[in-house]
Amino acid sequence: MIKHIVMWRLKDVAHGNDSQTNATLIKEKLTALRGRIPGMEALEVGFDFSRTDSSCDVVLYSEFIDRKALQAYQENPEHEALKPFIGMATLERRIADYEV
Repeated sequence: MIKHIVMWRLKDVAHGNDSQTNATLIKEKLTALRGRIPGMEALEVGFDFSRTDSSCDVVLYSEFIDRKALQAYQENPEHEALKPFIGMATLERRIADYEV
């Protein structure tokens, strides 16, 4: 199993929205992928509440059956369609993929 974790720190303003609005939109867009990506076993999106200097605003946790399924997700047109919106709203992005 592959675990795919992405964390974003958002810009204060992007797409004419504040960061909280964009965080909500990002969550809605990502959670809409549940059940639509072959090989994806789980997907969660959450918001940070600690609000520290080292915090990110949004975190994605997802699980895939194998590396091939993760790669297929990365190239999936529905996932690709989200990248411009998220990218324009993002100040910083961190990612970790690991196998268990």
